[in-house]
Amino acid sequence: MQLDDRLDDRKVKILQAIIRNYLETGEPVGSRTISKYTDLNLSSATIRNEMSDLEELGYIVQPYTSAGRIPSDKGYRLYVDTMMEEKEREVVEMKEMLLEKEDKVDNLLKQVAKVLATNTEYATMISTPRYQRNKVKFIQLSRMDKNQLVAVIVVEGNIIKNNILDVEEELDDETILKLNILLNTHLNGLSIDEINLAMISALKQKAGIHSDIISNVIDAVAEAIKSDDDLEIYTSGANNIFKYPELSDNQKASELITALEEKQQLTEWMHEGLEGDDHQGIQVYIGNETPISTMRDCSVVTATYELEEGMQGTIGIIGPKRMDYEKVITTLKSLKNQLDTLYKKT
Repeated sequence: MQLDDRLDDRKVKILQAIIRNYLETGEPVGSRTISKYTDLNLSSATIRNEMSDLEELGYIVQPYTSAGRIPSDKGYRLYVDTMMEEKEREVVEMKEMLLEKEDKVDNLLKQVAKVLATNTEYATMISTPRYQRNKVKFIQLSRMDKNQLVAVIVVEGNIIKNNILDVEEELDDETILKLNILLNTHLNGLSIDEINLAMISALKQKAGIHSDIISNVIDAVAEAIKSDDDLEIYTSGANNIFKYPELSDNQKASELITALEEKQQLTEWMHEGLEGDDHQGIQVYIGNETPISTMRDCSVVTATYELEEGMQGTIGIIGPKRMDYEKVITTLKSLKNQLDTLYKKT
């Protein structure tokens, strides 16, 4: 969008403050309010002059004599277009950064699995990290066409979800803007457990005839916040199994290697482990304690690693029951600490 050459940064900030204040209160906005509302440290007289210029340019209007100002359609249009450009740019930049980061993390985890298998001479597995206890960071409603909105939901960990919402009639810019402000004011920083029925009811009441949109957005938020099911498992060192006579029986070894290669059972196990309350720290599963039947002749030692707040995965080492537990546990404890440092370098 081409910004009006007659608008400098100060005028834009004052216009934005007028619009935000008016959207929140519904009352005309005066210079004294703006002097408290912005960080510009301007006198009321200076703000009055700037507001007069904005009125002359058609961005605000005075509804009646001696009243404050309210946004004009032209002012709303500038505000909406500027905000949308900024948020779309943020989302694009965030997606690009995350794709690059995810690629680097995948390569890092594959390498960790290989090094761990070489150093321990056992089979190893490592899951990609998942975000726990996700909270809402940002919600953006935008118009797709006359009867559709797109809800962009950014949650903790900068996970981005897009949802298409059907609407019965086309919404104007001011309505969409008010819904965005309503949603972000009440939901930002909350987890799904904190978004209760009383809050949803209050939001729907404030949204009035657009309460259905609030319901749809809440559903989309719940979908975005829940743990991602796309859990990838990287394994290495399956052939190390043949080094141990008690595991090298053709049928046992074949079943164990199949479990490591096909990963379905490992994925289910990792899901359950990450969702449990007692998954932190080192866990040792010996023989029948292992939930995967083909590993009942093995011992499995797992550890939960954390790359950043709420971003957790699992490392596991599979070997014979006579494995060197002290070495394995020491190695996993050390690796848990190293992974965070390695991640920050990617």
